[in-house]
Amino acid sequence: MKDYLKILKFLKPHRMLFIPAVVCMGFSALFDGVTITMIAPLSDRVLSDGKIIIPFNNLPPFLASLLDKTNNLPRPELLNYIAFTILALFLLKGFFFFWQSYLMSNIGQRAVRDMRLRLYQKFQDLSLDYYSKKRSGELISRITNDVMLVENAVSYGVTDLIYQTLQVAFFTFLIFFIHWKFAFISFILFPLVAGPMVTIGRMLKKLARSSQEKMADINSLLFETISGVRIVKAFCMEEYETKRFADHNKDFYKINMKSIRRNLILSPLTEFIGAACGITIFFLGVRNVIDGSISFGTFGLFLGGLFSLIRPCKKLSGVNAIIQKAISASERIHDVLETESSIKEKKDAATISGINKTIEFKDVWFRYEEDTADVLKDINIKIKAGELIAIVGPTGAGKSTLVNLIPRFYDVTKGRISIDGVNLKDMNTKSLRSLIAVVTQETILFNDTVKANISYGSGDVKDDLIKNAAEMAFAHNFIMKMPKDYNTIVGDRGFKLSGGEKQRLTIARAILKNPPILILDEATSQLDSESERYVQEALDRLVQNRTVFCIAHRLSTIRKADRIIVLDDGNIVDIGKHEDLLSKSGLYKRLYETQFKM
Repeated sequence: MKDYLKILKFLKPHRMLFIPAVVCMGFSALFDGVTITMIAPLSDRVLSDGKIIIPFNNLPPFLASLLDKTNNLPRPELLNYIAFTILALFLLKGFFFFWQSYLMSNIGQRAVRDMRLRLYQKFQDLSLDYYSKKRSGELISRITNDVMLVENAVSYGVTDLIYQTLQVAFFTFLIFFIHWKFAFISFILFPLVAGPMVTIGRMLKKLARSSQEKMADINSLLFETISGVRIVKAFCMEEYETKRFADHNKDFYKINMKSIRRNLILSPLTEFIGAACGITIFFLGVRNVIDGSISFGTFGLFLGGLFSLIRPCKKLSGVNAIIQKAISASERIHDVLETESSIKEKKDAATISGINKTIEFKDVWFRYEEDTADVLKDINIKIKAGELIAIVGPTGAGKSTLVNLIPRFYDVTKGRISIDGVNLKDMNTKSLRSLIAVVTQETILFNDTVKANISYGSGDVKDDLIKNAAEMAFAHNFIMKMPKDYNTIVGDRGFKLSGGEKQRLTIARAILKNPPILILDEATSQLDSESERYVQEALDRLVQNRTVFCIAHRLSTIRKADRIIVLDDGNIVDIGKHEDLLSKSGLYKRLYETQFKM
């Protein structure tokens, strides 16, 4: 119940719609139930010209008066009343049923909209260490598949839970009112229905979680193979990936079929128990009809009420299955929503507008997780504003990790990083990141226009400024050759562009942002010689009058650096200019000689 209440919290902002929806459900259930009461006057008075006999000694005055009038009305006149009443009841029931369905569907869609938005906002707020532990496909599954399961519980599940419960309450009251002894006998068999519902509901919850996890596997595989389609085709791995997908798909099918089998068995089981109960009561009740203690029409109404309980009970068993699946999905959704970002901003965080003096790493240690080894160890360095700092070292030395600490993608484990003496943890994160532009070896472009990709993060800027940034990045010429020049859609992740063209667009983006701090993470490592020449010229323009951190495997690109930091296994093993480091018999010299002797 506690887990289901967490789902219902998404209804709270829409309670002004939920209240009239519940009112409509109440009227709809009432009119649906009252319709069945026409059985008694139709059978006892119109068809058999008898009297309606209810084995209840102290009827309320209103009902006693209504019963007396019904028993004394002429049959043709009563038939007219019954026909008109039935039509009116169906009209009213239909009116309220439409509005309950419309309002609950509206609430369900709004709740799903809010849930997706909250999840997406949470994805934006979480720090990078969270994404390093989760697969992209798994997170996509949370915002698609899991949310849809919760929608079913919010719209259809809540509707049926309330509506069918009201019907159960009405028909239960009706049969107890007509003949409480027969009703009591009927309800002795209720545990036979409730027991299987609870047991199968627990099974369905476990199966639902397995199903959602398997769907996350499928989404993850789809994301990997679609984004990496070039590698799949280049290595002729189409059959292998198809088999992987088929295996996951088959497992998903098996889990769903187990769920379907257990779900479907509830309906005939509850129906059979209800029928057995009804037949037992029928044999007992016919004797009362024969001895005249209850009229045939009244007994028919009792049976009608009893059998009418079967339908809402079947519906409620289905609702239980929907709720159990939704609870499993909700747990996965709240697992995201309740995750705390490791990057926490202070309430009184300072806003920074630029760098005037230095960026300092003081006794900095860093590890990605508590039970893993340190990636950076006792880093101490002070960088002056306007310096071009190159960072080199073998693979896994911690180069990218070092620069990722500057925009607070991660927080240091020990020590501090400061700009002009202010600790990064005391700064407003947005103002800090507004001072930094990042150009990486993995070019990130969005499925939007060239113009939108260049101006990304710079707000609403004039076309002249975008064009100027593109010209400085040596991108204007190839952009103008595109079908719609700056309004051309570049495709998913810039699929329609070459590596050099994509990189120049990211450089144009950095130029337009005009940040005082620039991070270049192996920006030319994946380019051919001609593309590298264009990109390097663009980078030479970009780094002017900025504080630059440049990571490069190709050591020829960092000869102009003011200082070179040499990293090895997370430690700074040397610092100096290119010529000074070459004069030593250290790691930098070995890296340089290895590269140029090949």
